[in-house]
Amino acid sequence: MIIQNKKIQFRDLGLMDYLSAFDYQEKLMKSVIDLKTKNRDRTDGIFEETPNYFLFVEHPHVYTLGKSGEEQNMLANAEKLKEINATFVKTNRGGDITYHGFGQIVGYPILDLDNFKSDIHLYMRNLEEVIIRTIAEYGLKGERSEGETGVWLDVGKPYARKICAMGVKTSRWVTMHGFALNVNTDLKYFEYIIPCGIKDKSVTSLKRELERKFSFEETENVKSKIKKHFADVFKAEFM
Repeated sequence: MIIQNKKIQFRDLGLMDYLSAFDYQEKLMKSVIDLKTKNRDRTDGIFEETPNYFLFVEHPHVYTLGKSGEEQNMLANAEKLKEINATFVKTNRGGDITYHGFGQIVGYPILDLDNFKSDIHLYMRNLEEVIIRTIAEYGLKGERSEGETGVWLDVGKPYARKICAMGVKTSRWVTMHGFALNVNTDLKYFEYIIPCGIKDKSVTSLKRELERKFSFEETENVKSKIKKHFADVFKAEFM
C-alpha cells in the first residue's frame, strides 16, 4: 500500500541564475521519478515514500519562453538584451514568455501529485489560491482570469493587470517550475516582451499597488505567508 507523503522539504536558494536553478529542479524531479519507478517495479509490496520539495529563488534578469510560446513575443534583440543586462532562455514549462528578476519571489514546488491529488488543473488552481490568499493579507483582491493562468487584479476591467505569473511542467505526476510573484520588481523589464503572450493587459507588483518598497524583512515576511498558505491549501507540512 502506498501512503501519501504530505511533508515538504523547504529550501531557499537565494540569488541563483536561471539555468542553475533549472538544473537543480531537474535533479530533484528525476530523483522523485526514479523512486516512483522503483516503487512501481517492486514485487514485495514494500514502497518508499516519495519526497516533495519547495524552493524559493531570486533570479538575475532573464526572459524565459515556454514550450508552447511564440518567440515573437520577445521584443528585444540580442543587442538590447546585452544593454539591459538580461538573458533569454527557452525552457520546458507550459505557458508563453515571462520575465524573472530582482525583487521577485519565485517559487518552484517539486511535488509528487500522487501524494496530493493527481489533477494538474486542480494543482494550478491551488497555486493561484495560495497567492490570492497571500496578497489578500495586504488588502489586494487577487482573481483568476478565465483561460489565463496566474493571479490578476481587476479582472474584466480595462486596467486588469497580472501580479503573479505561473507555468509548470509535470512528468509522471511530478511537478517543476511554478510561480513568480512581483514584489519590488522593476516593471520596465516587462516592456521588452508581450507578457505571457497577452497584448491587452499589463503587469503590476506589490510595490506599485501599495506605493511603497518592501524591505528585506518585509519580503521575507511575504515568503512566510506564501509558505503558510501553501501548507493550508495543500494540507501539507513544511520540514
